[in-house]
Amino acid sequence: MRFTTFFIGRALNPRIGALDLKCACELRPGLIGWAILNLGMAAKQRALHGAVSAPMACVNAFQMLYVWDALYHEQSILTTMDITTDGFGFMLAFGDLSWVPFTYSLQARILVDHDPGLSAASLALITALNLLGFAIFRGANSQKDAFRRDPVSPAVAHLECMETKRGSRLLISGWWGMARKINYTGDWLMGFSWCLCCGSISVVAYFYAIYFFVLLVHRAARDDYFCALKYGDDWKTYKAKVPAIFVPGLM
Repeated sequence: MRFTTFFIGRALNPRIGALDLKCACELRPGLIGWAILNLGMAAKQRALHGAVSAPMACVNAFQMLYVWDALYHEQSILTTMDITTDGFGFMLAFGDLSWVPFTYSLQARILVDHDPGLSAASLALITALNLLGFAIFRGANSQKDAFRRDPVSPAVAHLECMETKRGSRLLISGWWGMARKINYTGDWLMGFSWCLCCGSISVVAYFYAIYFFVLLVHRAARDDYFCALKYGDDWKTYKAKVPAIFVPGLM
């Protein structure tokens, strides 16, 4: 119990005056630090080799888009598990301030000294995969956020939802009718595209995709557990209506 309290955290929203420490650390220091480290890697590659390679440019562009999107839609984090459920313990503090900037910049670090020799066609396909992942991720998250803020808004009023005994409503159409965690699918596809920018240089370049897959499966299982406690039999009904977790018709 003591380890769980230390790891997950006891205080849900610890504050210093008006500053919510968890919300402040959730995006800004780690994500901005990650983007700055990436730019530093590109500058180092240019200093060593006289130019920034196309894969390095792609990694910087893809990950900068991810960081910009998170900061631009910062209000959306207020309904995530990190904010609503988890305390501000070692897991989030270390993850936000150290793990994100120094682990997520791994592809850029590898590319400083190594050229995967990817063709223009390969980079075009990788870019298409990244954009597909972004479209799924942003489309699903924006739809959910819009529905939570104003379910009768013209943007989401056409969507089907399921009433629960708690009085809340669960989406069963649109992006969220395809799979219960389809936003995770888009998120992982983006991460996989970053790894692909390193080609076959090293399996280490794919650490993020492997780690993130395990993380997302674990988060989905935790969310399923909490939702089962929260909604009871309604959650079973919802899962029957939306059986897929990540990929419609597959898993």
